[in-house]
Amino acid sequence: MSTPAKLAVNGAAGRMGRQLLMAIAEHPAAHLTGAADAPGQPTIGIDTSVLSGGEATGVAVTDNVSVLLKSSQVIVDFTAPAVSLGVLEAVTNTTVAVVVGTTGFNAQQLKQLEAYALKTPIMFAPNYSVGVTVALDLLDKAARALGDDYDVEIIEAHHRHKVDAPSGTALTMGDVVAKALGRDLNECAVYGREGITGARDTQTIGFETIRAGDIIGDHTVLFAGNGERIEITHRATDRMTFARGAIRAAVWLASQPPGLYDMRDVLGLT
Repeated sequence: MSTPAKLAVNGAAGRMGRQLLMAIAEHPAAHLTGAADAPGQPTIGIDTSVLSGGEATGVAVTDNVSVLLKSSQVIVDFTAPAVSLGVLEAVTNTTVAVVVGTTGFNAQQLKQLEAYALKTPIMFAPNYSVGVTVALDLLDKAARALGDDYDVEIIEAHHRHKVDAPSGTALTMGDVVAKALGRDLNECAVYGREGITGARDTQTIGFETIRAGDIIGDHTVLFAGNGERIEITHRATDRMTFARGAIRAAVWLASQPPGLYDMRDVLGLT
């Protein structure tokens, strides 16, 4: 039996951080070796089991990401763009890989992330659900088959606390469809409609965003033609879905060379 991958979690006390700790505990090929949270947080110094609700791990939460580099092969980071880029800077010129689950990067930050991937194995996906990854593959096939005869609308819904819109997953879905249709999403995307908008431009891809309650994540891509509609939908009902996918990705990433990867690589869909 191969040695379990040594994983650390940054942002361990966050909503996703706690889920990631639980996902590591249940994965047979993963071993928790470190955890970090923001300086000044009351979680600093406590055993991670307090966050995950499991048995004592002997791993205390630190406020220094650099400490994670000493014992871990992969750092899993679901925090904020600036924090994630700081982690990538810290691991540069080391052998530590990073799974980035953060969304909301701007164009300049994405370029920085890509530059870091020249020296570091980086897994970057807007959504770590295995189901979403398969849905993206289906969207590519559907868009190529349906072509320009079908209007495309993307509807996404998340909980009231999500700070970015549209979601990273929705934007990725739009990008997949746009590329399959030979379009540039930056030029054809329409984000919401109000007032007298005129007839729909058939070359556009529309986005509608819902923020309400405790919705974990719903995404639907609607292909609407004359006389029929095709809808490809993914609904997440448990946040552990994303955590399990991220840890699966981390275990895979532990043995990869520098580069920028996504969940399609993990599932062998590339």
